[in-house]
Amino acid sequence: MPGGARMAVISMAAAWILACGLLLCSSSFLGAEGAIGVNYGMLGNNLPSPAQVISMYKAKNISYVRLFHPDTSVLAALRGSGIGVVLGTYNEDLSRLASDASFAASWVASYVTPFSPAVTFRYINAGNEVIPGDQAATVLPAMRNLDAALAAAGITGVPVTTAVATSVLGVSYPPSQGAFSEAASPTMAPIVSYLASKNAPLLVNVYPYFAYAADAERVKLGYALLSASESASVTDGGVTYTNMFDAIVDAAHAAVEKVVTGVELVVSETGWPSGGGGVGASVENAKAYNNNLVRHVSGGAGTPKRPGKAVETYLFAMFNENQKPEGVEQHFGLFQPDMSEVYHVDFTGTSF
Repeated sequence: MPGGARMAVISMAAAWILACGLLLCSSSFLGAEGAIGVNYGMLGNNLPSPAQVISMYKAKNISYVRLFHPDTSVLAALRGSGIGVVLGTYNEDLSRLASDASFAASWVASYVTPFSPAVTFRYINAGNEVIPGDQAATVLPAMRNLDAALAAAGITGVPVTTAVATSVLGVSYPPSQGAFSEAASPTMAPIVSYLASKNAPLLVNVYPYFAYAADAERVKLGYALLSASESASVTDGGVTYTNMFDAIVDAAHAAVEKVVTGVELVVSETGWPSGGGGVGASVENAKAYNNNLVRHVSGGAGTPKRPGKAVETYLFAMFNENQKPEGVEQHFGLFQPDMSEVYHVDFTGTSF
């Protein structure tokens, strides 16, 4: 998660607190019901080989992987694995993907066609967390060109979408009033309309950790960690929220539905740091958050706005990555580079 997007999440959290006190209380899309995946980041110079990593996914019963950029060695290792793959583009390629249909065709010919159907592609995401921003206007034309390139290559059933940070929201509380910001709306409105026309989901990166870290004195830790014993209970329009994850997801649902109906959300990143010196960044809290989340999502409960509608969710991230910025950014991994656990996550969602 880039630093700029992180600061936007912190600002959003502060707005929640000042506007309403939501956090102060004391008291599936493509047959992926309850699906839990893990982001496979590669910003480390000491990580295992792709073949070893994919073997880990299989051994840990992790059914889905998100790749931030195309890597042919990883894609080769995924052949025949049965693991569903979310494949991202480099943000720096968006401008060319948007303006040059032949480049989009070349991208598909390089990274999708040679691996399909041996690799199970779930989605292609054009860019990560570039809305709002200087590259925002390139996202939709890049999506259109990638869609056209996939169709020309005879590859069907692989939706093209984009991944956004919750900084696209200008209003996030109460969740039912969620709306895109003035800066994001001119880009997001046509994107979600396009996604609706293609029956494709929107990918959203959801981080209760940064909202908690922004004001830990007033934000209840249990509410952020999905810990029922400490959770707040917040009522919004007749529905009750007991954790921040659901509240953020439903705020994003509300924002989308103010534009168009029928677009599902996939949580493409969420996690909690186990160290790095940040507020609340500890092995205990990271273990609690991720295990609570896996149980919550895999149980198929959905969110208060959409009960019983499971949310496909990708944890961030597989490894601690030593080439990310120092601090908490280097400590979101479930595993160390030597493949040992930072803490245990039960991907069956039944226990710690």
